[in-house]
Amino acid sequence: MDSIRVLLADDQALVRAGFATMLSIEDDIEVVGQVTNGQEAVDFIGQHDVDVILMDVQMPVLDGIQATEQIAKAHRGKVIILTTFERDDYLFDAIRSGASGFLLKNADPDDLIAAVQAVAGGYALLAPEVTVRVIERFAKSLDAEGRTAPGARPGSELGQRLESLTQREKEILASMATGLSNAELAARFFLAEATVKSHVSSLLAKVQVRDRVQAVVFAYESGLIRPGE
Repeated sequence: MDSIRVLLADDQALVRAGFATMLSIEDDIEVVGQVTNGQEAVDFIGQHDVDVILMDVQMPVLDGIQATEQIAKAHRGKVIILTTFERDDYLFDAIRSGASGFLLKNADPDDLIAAVQAVAGGYALLAPEVTVRVIERFAKSLDAEGRTAPGARPGSELGQRLESLTQREKEILASMATGLSNAELAARFFLAEATVKSHVSSLLAKVQVRDRVQAVVFAYESGLIRPGE
């Protein structure tokens, strides 16, 4: 199996060195680069193959949130946002920008390694309770901006993506929005966990999103579910 290629983006040299040391111990992880700001991260992924970017939030030139948005649009790697602050606004902005995960810098080394492996494997890295809280804030922001759910309008682009799902896939997506794991989804729908994984993979492809967090964003934005449901 190929190694997971990781880029470290942080303006503090000691932080980068510490993360590089922790990750390089793992046989399946390779730190392929270290950069000091978001613009350097964007430039790097344009020239090198990268699987996971560990991205600081507060950096000069281009901050981590802006860099994440550009990287997500380029489909050149998955971003884990790193911060010293457990703040909803960072979580919220990171998810809106396309991040696949969020991790505090004081996380244990084992958690850091597990985070990289999980995101590289296609899993989103947010605890269920965090997912629900932040995604509901995202959904409520649509109302604050005066935006109605596009899925309610026949023929809209989001509506077409939503209608590409089977009824069971819609049910699973709606339940994912409550933070249920694959095992919990399997129990709710009386399915094998392998079957749930197949449904999740199918619906991610159909609605054109990278991971479960972005799928839940889609569920709210398309009108499949509403804040508070």
